[in-house]
Amino acid sequence: MKRKNFIYTITGGLLSMSGLATFKKFTDDLSEQDVLMPVLFIGHGSPMNGIENNEFSLQWEKTAKELPIPKAVLVVSAHWLTNGTYITAMDRPKTIHDFGGFPQELFDVQYPAPGNSQLALETKELIISTNVGLNHDWGLDHGAWTVVRRMYPDATIPVLQLSIDYSKPASYHYSLAKELVALRKKGVLIIGSGNMVHNLRMVAWDKLDKPGFGYDWAIEMHELFKKKIADGDHQALINYETLSKSVKLAIPTPDHYYPLMYTLGLQNKNEQPVFFNDKLVAGSLNMTSVKFG
Repeated sequence: MKRKNFIYTITGGLLSMSGLATFKKFTDDLSEQDVLMPVLFIGHGSPMNGIENNEFSLQWEKTAKELPIPKAVLVVSAHWLTNGTYITAMDRPKTIHDFGGFPQELFDVQYPAPGNSQLALETKELIISTNVGLNHDWGLDHGAWTVVRRMYPDATIPVLQLSIDYSKPASYHYSLAKELVALRKKGVLIIGSGNMVHNLRMVAWDKLDKPGFGYDWAIEMHELFKKKIADGDHQALINYETLSKSVKLAIPTPDHYYPLMYTLGLQNKNEQPVFFNDKLVAGSLNMTSVKFG
């Protein structure tokens, strides 16, 4: 599928007086917490991780059990690329099967988590650097539901998605994320879902059953990304194109990298990274994930 086919453009909704009243009630219901909700970047990898019991999906389940139970989940997925910034605002987001060539079992999966139009309004109001459109057409793509259904299989926690404005650079996404910090204070789990190293054209299909295998350039960037995250060197990660010549192979397009910007932008200065699922896969991908808080 051509990249332009991923770009999904819609128009934003307007905040009505009745919507403002509902927004006020929701804000009252979510009191601020003394401790910030953790924030995650998840390397989501293959959609099959959504139904297979493997080391990556089982770690997602384990991670969820170690976190406070969130009031809601907001996902920034590599698979919702738009012109402009949008947030899902429907009460019942559909499960989107935005892939091909996988077993029917994967297409049969439905993840019936509720949405929350009130939280969508609150998030829209928090972001003042750009107008955020309220979307009623998208739903939960596989960058969201394959991860969240493993973390919260009961599908009782509201799940929303924030789109990636694909016309903007990494610095835009990093700065926008900082406007969402109030959600962490109210028990909302924010997840960036992508992959730091992601080059599907160079996947070693014969090495799929050997986690840990990576090309030299993938190993280089895998380690360099982790070092910069551990050092708190956000500026180097924002300016990722200057890190190494190998970055052009690790990030041929930035769609799977931009979700990391949201996680980094939400990091508190006193929070240290905790890495998990820290492995290369099929030569040209990594599943490395990180938690702050």
